[in-house]
Amino acid sequence: MTAPSFGPVFADDFETLLRWRRDVRHFAARAVAEDDMRTLFDVAALAPSVGNAQPWRFVRIRSQSLRGWIADHVDAASADAARTIPTDTLQTRYGKLKLHGIREAPELLAVFCDEAPQAGHGLGRATMPEMLRYSTVMAIHTMWLAARARGIGMGWVSILDPVAVTGMLDVPAGWTLIALLCLGYPAELTDVPELERRGWQAREPVSDRILER
Repeated sequence: MTAPSFGPVFADDFETLLRWRRDVRHFAARAVAEDDMRTLFDVAALAPSVGNAQPWRFVRIRSQSLRGWIADHVDAASADAARTIPTDTLQTRYGKLKLHGIREAPELLAVFCDEAPQAGHGLGRATMPEMLRYSTVMAIHTMWLAARARGIGMGWVSILDPVAVTGMLDVPAGWTLIALLCLGYPAELTDVPELERRGWQAREPVSDRILER
């Protein structure tokens, strides 16, 4: 078997993909084809996982009533979070942000980590069991890039109570909620993070985050 060669053109395209991988909150009224969804699940499953445990579990939320309950819950959690913001200026900025697209996104996914998967036989997580959750995050990021490469946007909703959302979805015991994801075609295209465009937080130099010992 001959390994593929990834040349400079691919490297440039891949960097462009990373720059255009934005957290999307504004979605167009356009469905995501079922074939595309299946492809995204297939590609996500190519992500690395500790011990090859493949602990990711995806729940597609089809019920409109469930979607409504989750959206209401996130709105309430967002209102609670706003009250903890320390300055009036930041509170004003926060109030202008759109923090989720749960009601508009064509697809809504909850991603869980199975904390005791049969696959993997425990390899690599005896001292760091959280590696299962990190593996699940890798699957999410892999799906995110695959979606963006197909023109599909993704938004990660984190202002929520994971226990409450887990209870709404009635999943097996031992599953931990890692992400609530909105998927669909972006209503607007940009390579600048929305939080940067809205004046919340700009990207800082990566050199400030590299240490040597």
